[in-house]
Amino acid sequence: MALLSTVATTIVAFVAALLLLPKFGFYVVGFVLRVLGWSIRRRTADRRKAILDRVRAERDDFASKQDKRTSKSSEDEEWEKVEDAAPGTPPRNKGAEDDWDGVVGFFHPFCNAGGGGERVLWEAVQATQKRWPKATCVIYTGDHEVGKSEMLERVKNRFNIQLHPPTLVLLYLSTRKYVLHSMYPYLTLLGQSLGSLIVAYDAFSLLVPDLFIDTMGYAFTLAFSKLLFPSVPTGAYVHYPTISTDMLESLDDTTGTKGINSGAGTGWRGFAKRKYWLAFAWLYGWVGGKVDVVMCNSSWTSAHIRTLWGPSRKKRVHGEPTVIFPPTAVSELESSIEVNSDTEKTREPTILYIAQFRPEKNHPLVLKSFARFLNDRTKNPASASQLTPKLILIGSVRHGSPDETHIYNLRLLAHELRIRDHTTFLCDASWPTVLSHLRTSSIGANAMWNEHFGICVVEYQAAGLISVVHDSGGPREDIVVDLGDGATGFRATTEEEFAAAFEAALALPAEEKVAMRQRARKSALRFTEEEFDRKWIIEVEKLVALRNKRTPR
Repeated sequence: MALLSTVATTIVAFVAALLLLPKFGFYVVGFVLRVLGWSIRRRTADRRKAILDRVRAERDDFASKQDKRTSKSSEDEEWEKVEDAAPGTPPRNKGAEDDWDGVVGFFHPFCNAGGGGERVLWEAVQATQKRWPKATCVIYTGDHEVGKSEMLERVKNRFNIQLHPPTLVLLYLSTRKYVLHSMYPYLTLLGQSLGSLIVAYDAFSLLVPDLFIDTMGYAFTLAFSKLLFPSVPTGAYVHYPTISTDMLESLDDTTGTKGINSGAGTGWRGFAKRKYWLAFAWLYGWVGGKVDVVMCNSSWTSAHIRTLWGPSRKKRVHGEPTVIFPPTAVSELESSIEVNSDTEKTREPTILYIAQFRPEKNHPLVLKSFARFLNDRTKNPASASQLTPKLILIGSVRHGSPDETHIYNLRLLAHELRIRDHTTFLCDASWPTVLSHLRTSSIGANAMWNEHFGICVVEYQAAGLISVVHDSGGPREDIVVDLGDGATGFRATTEEEFAAAFEAALALPAEEKVAMRQRARKSALRFTEEEFDRKWIIEVEKLVALRNKRTPR
């Protein structure tokens, strides 16, 4: 309660000061927040020392055990040799940054969710560990039910990412509920954003990091950090802008295809929502100006961030956002799955959709499109003698969340559409299971409107699947594109278009299918883990340099 009272008082004082005394009040509140930040540092100094002492002890113990082995695997050696950097990373510059041993705080309250955002998090942690072996990577998480060893095992099984245990620390938040969508039935965007300040205060009360990086999209926490701790550089990896011009445009949409707020701009409620969103967009832009280094996961996201944050970032040293495509297991998929005329015979007429079971992923559109597709096939004599296609939906489910109700409703919808016998739901599948379905399926689907990037679509391409994706966002602008030698998949918007695309993809002659699969695989080379690691390290090096500049040794 004391924590909530402190944060609530701070927020109220901040807003009141800005309203009553816009200029003077800002400086007063800024001074108060700096004093609060100093107090937090002082109160948490002993805990920080204890955590770092434990990390050093675990690191030394790990190294001594490795030294006793007569033979060492190449994987173990990566952690012991400072010279071993992640594949594709730039050569190290000898100097203060090379042996940097600070604390990198990753703000990711749902790090056990198992989605594309979590793949980015753990790949970023791995790249950071390899680049700065003496640094400590702290994850602020609300997943109390998972210990570090279990988390490491899940990351290995789900993403095939091997992390170095000694320098990884999980700090457990007690206030994660304040960023849940369900907490704010009204003014959700503002509610979650202000709620994230409570969670951030909780995080800083556990440990104040040397670098603070948000990898979930809670930009307000970065501005809060900057006001509390001006010497702590901040970084944002933006998967999806909290608000975008596309969201505003969706209010006037009459087709019902532009997200969950499509057509919600009518009447007095629509008028109020529009004004509220415009005000929030201004506030979001101000917040973005406080971030030192900005990374975006796609061209679509970058364009929106430039529009919203650009005006307030003109004086920043690193003002322009950098596009860093999310890491995808392209190399592993290419080495594990062959794409040629022989393997084409082993693929089944299966449509695969890999996505977290959440409303924005628009699973109902895929289910309805699949039902229409099957119904249309029954009217085609040429298709009657062929194998009946199947739909497999794979995704993670946040237990104890609305996700469980959502997937229950999806199963009911499959029953109502009479496709239950041809539809399979797989929750929290392991990476080997995902790999198996990527090897045998023929089509990969994605139905989210304005998907910020689409890691699953890249996985489809790398595995040789023919993609059928929503004609918007990252899949349209970055992934399912013609690079000059032909189409790499299909794009659709409506139920009818998706059904037609499923039919067109399966009806391609075998030779054309193989050619499209190979083009898609070639396209996926732009999204490798190695390329992500290289660009990630360049951006974090900027943060390390800023830290050393602000706190000279």
